[in-house]
Amino acid sequence: MNATQDLVGKKILVTAGPTQEAIDPVRFISNHSTGKMGYALAEAARDRGANVILISGPVQISAPDGVRTIRVTSAQDMFEAVSAEYADCDAVIKAAAVADYRPTQVATDKVKKSDGSLTIHLERTVDILSWLGAHRVAGQRLCGFSMETRDLIENSSAKLNKKQVDMICANSLKQEGAGFGSNTNVISLITRQGVRQLELMSKHSAAHEILTALFDLSPLDPPGQDG
Repeated sequence: MNATQDLVGKKILVTAGPTQEAIDPVRFISNHSTGKMGYALAEAARDRGANVILISGPVQISAPDGVRTIRVTSAQDMFEAVSAEYADCDAVIKAAAVADYRPTQVATDKVKKSDGSLTIHLERTVDILSWLGAHRVAGQRLCGFSMETRDLIENSSAKLNKKQVDMICANSLKQEGAGFGSNTNVISLITRQGVRQLELMSKHSAAHEILTALFDLSPLDPPGQDG
């Protein structure tokens, strides 16, 4: 679709899909992410000449040709993969829907059902995007995603500043054509320059819009450096 080779010489890391946080050998906590948006981003960056690393949670999508794909399962797996790969990347786009919480203990055998209720104690996982913002290298662009059900722009704009990233791609689970599983998306691109609302479009087209917008930005300086 997009024949321009404006990203030749760039190295881009993309995360995609959900994570699975084990309860026992049979059950896990996860979400409805299919990975389609992240995979579209990886393919679009590849088509524009970039060297692409895709770190993917469990999805039903084949690894894109010409993209180095690293498969992971849990939030901790994804954090370890991202932290090992990010340092020499020109951009990191965190499109994965990483679990915010995981069970504090994982049973070694299947938890058997009983007549009473079951309580699962949870703990926070590493906030990968915040970690990236705190550990970014000079010239690196950081982009996160925000899925909301209310106060889309307000909540997503807060993440832009709190996590110290350059752009947030926000969409609403309640908006027709957006959200998990569909082949389309309706995205608001939030930067320090303002908000740009994209029309309903294919995730592949949205991926190109995101890449163009991200590389049009001047990235933030690493923590501790003056602008």
